[in-house]
Order: sequence, then C-alpha cells, then structure tokens
Amino acid sequence: MTTARDNFVIDMDKSKLEERMRRFKHSDNSDEELHSSFNIRKKKGWSIRKAWNMLQPISDSDLKKYIKPVFYRPFDVQWIFWHDSVVWRTVKRVMKHMLKENLGLITVRQVAEGIFNHAYVTNTIIESRITLSNKGIAFLFPLYLYSDFEKKANIDPNIYKTLSEKYNKELTPEDIFYYIYAILYSPTYRKRYEEFLQYDFPRIPFVDDYEDFTKLAELGKELVELHLMRKRLPTSVKFDVIGSNIVEKVKYENGKVWINKEQYFDGVPGEIWNFYIGGYQVLDKWLKSRKNRKLESKDIEQFLQIVEIIRETIRLMKEIDKFNIP
Repeated sequence: MTTARDNFVIDMDKSKLEERMRRFKHSDNSDEELHSSFNIRKKKGWSIRKAWNMLQPISDSDLKKYIKPVFYRPFDVQWIFWHDSVVWRTVKRVMKHMLKENLGLITVRQVAEGIFNHAYVTNTIIESRITLSNKGIAFLFPLYLYSDFEKKANIDPNIYKTLSEKYNKELTPEDIFYYIYAILYSPTYRKRYEEFLQYDFPRIPFVDDYEDFTKLAELGKELVELHLMRKRLPTSVKFDVIGSNIVEKVKYENGKVWINKEQYFDGVPGEIWNFYIGGYQVLDKWLKSRKNRKLESKDIEQFLQIVEIIRETIRLMKEIDKFNIP
C-alpha cells in the first residue's frame, strides 16, 4: 500500500496516532489550516476536506478499529490509521489477508542498489515504498488467502504436484514458505543469480534430496521466527552509561554504537553493524529513524535483540550455504 503521508497516518506510538486522528476529525480549521497544522503536503487527486468528511460518521470510540500494526522497515513495526480517507492506496484486496493469522514474503522485482538482499517476512500489512528500500517498491506475497468461506494456500497447485512427485512426500504450505525463505538468505544463491535478481522477481531452485529440503526448511523457519522477533536471545552487548538516552548523532567506532556524545552500545561486531537488509544498514537505520527521541527501556531491549538476531542470521546464512543449492 502507499500512504503518501507517512508522518500523518503512521506513528511509533499507538495512542498518539489515535489522538492525532481524533484532533483532525474534530478540527474546525479551513483546508489550508488543516494542511498547515497537521503538516500534510498537498497532493493532486486528494482532497483534505473529503478526507475530513469521510471521518465524520466514525465515532471517537471506533477510531481505534482502524489502527493496525504495519511493517515499516526491518525490525520496525509501527502503527497506521488504515482508512481510505487518509491513506492514498490501502490495497485491501491484498492487505486484507494480512489482518488474519498469516505469513507474508516481502521482496522486490528490481534491485535499485547493490547485491540482492531484498527479502523479509511479515505477519502484518506493509507500506510499499520504504519497506526494504527508499529507491524501489516492495511486493507482498501472503502465504494464505482468506475469503468469507475458506482459507487457502497462495501457492500454485502445480508446485504441490511437482514437489510431491519429486520428493514422494506431502508438503505443507509452511514447509514451502520456510524453504523459500532459506534460499533467499543463501549468499551463494544471491551471488550465483546476481545478474538475474537485478531485474526480475527471484526464482527458487529446489534441491533434489528431500532430507536437504527438510533441513533447509528448518533453517528458514528459524530465520522467520527470528525476523518476526518471536524469540528472546541472550546478549552480551552493554548499554550502561547513564545519560539522556536521546538519539542525537549515530556513530560506529571500535565495537561501540554511539547515540550521543556520552552514551553507546558496547560490544557490537563490525559485521553486525554493517549488515544490510534491502537498502538499509539495519542498526544504523533503526537508530537514525529515532533521532531526537529518547530511548525507553523497551527500545533499548529491542535494539539489543536486533543485534543478536543479526548475529544469528549471519550464522544461519552460513549453515544454509553448506547445502548444494542448484
């Protein structure tokens, strides 16, 4: 989906977002004043007065029904007011499937910068423009499609048939999803198909041996669990200098990630600091997106967890590369 006004409809704080939408709904300002007071830039084809009118039938108590978690960037799930009045393209025909229990694969059709590392997983709706890169569009592939009557796997039946014959086994949709995710995190795969991955969607090769398929699917599942932050990992990284906890200037130096002149996270290896997903240097981007904000205890804990998740991701990528991927 495309918001066209992230600062207005997306927020790290759910209650602040709800309050902002309530103030907008009850404002008696002119159109010009609404644009100015809510810092909403004008866009051809979108009327701020029409948006205001569309919100009037919604009671204040029901506003929260439209606030949904949104995958914004790697390890950065925020909140969005997901309503056609203020979101440019809600893309409900796809995103509705992510409002229920689901997994979604995120990738790109073209790589605008560097080698392909544009693959991630979500269990929420996503924003298209900056999810994996600010230079390209992210595409979402839900594992399951929901209707009023059924839940069905979003996998071509021919794939099931081909793989069942190949392995002489019945595979689950999750098996296939996890295997695909492992392949997309193979450094050898990324390098071997580097040229092709620059200009079209990834194509997935399947190993010949069922045992190898199963082991790769298990590694893919581990990656999915890590990237959805479903596990809590022990950490040796320290953040123990007393200070304001406000992110002012982010700098990396000799294993230290500085957030201001006095405070730093200590014990972050260079390969973790320099780890990229899509166009983002993950740790650097996560901190810089919180510039001038105070890191609360939950934020500090999340950053420490991201460090350890990246450490585990690098280890699992090496494990995946031990297999003979076609």
